[in-house]
Amino acid sequence: MFDEIMQKFEESPSQQAVIRLLLQRGFSVNDEGRVVSGGIEIPNTGIAREIDVDRRVVDSTTTAILDDDELRRIFQNISSIPSLMDLAPVLNLSALIVEVNNADQPGLVAAIATRLADRNISIRQTISEDPEFTDDPKLYIVTDDPIPGELVNELTELSFVYRISLA
Repeated sequence: MFDEIMQKFEESPSQQAVIRLLLQRGFSVNDEGRVVSGGIEIPNTGIAREIDVDRRVVDSTTTAILDDDELRRIFQNISSIPSLMDLAPVLNLSALIVEVNNADQPGLVAAIATRLADRNISIRQTISEDPEFTDDPKLYIVTDDPIPGELVNELTELSFVYRISLA
């Protein structure tokens, strides 16, 4: 799906940058063509500054989104979710970042969650990046308890795991 969306903007790398930012941040586009997060409007100048494009590129991108029925459905229904990853140290939680060889393989989250549950480690939050929207998708798991080194080693040995980091 990500490739299909990007193809619609293949003539404009600047518009592709806007699309990428909207998807990464979970920003939506309202009926007036304004970029919003929930009900809060994000100024086009701020978006433009973030990705180093002219404000008019943001305007033309949101207009193109509203003019395309498929894009309109996607960008009027996308939303962001709060992540505990950066808050984990502040809240005395643990965070695990899992990079995998093939994010499309079924059972990745289940395999890791099972191993955590086997050690009575409660999962506070799991966020899995969509392989269609991210070039290098990761699995983020925030737990109430510290993750023991032997469990990190065990997870690293799973065939689908490329790399594990603790945050």
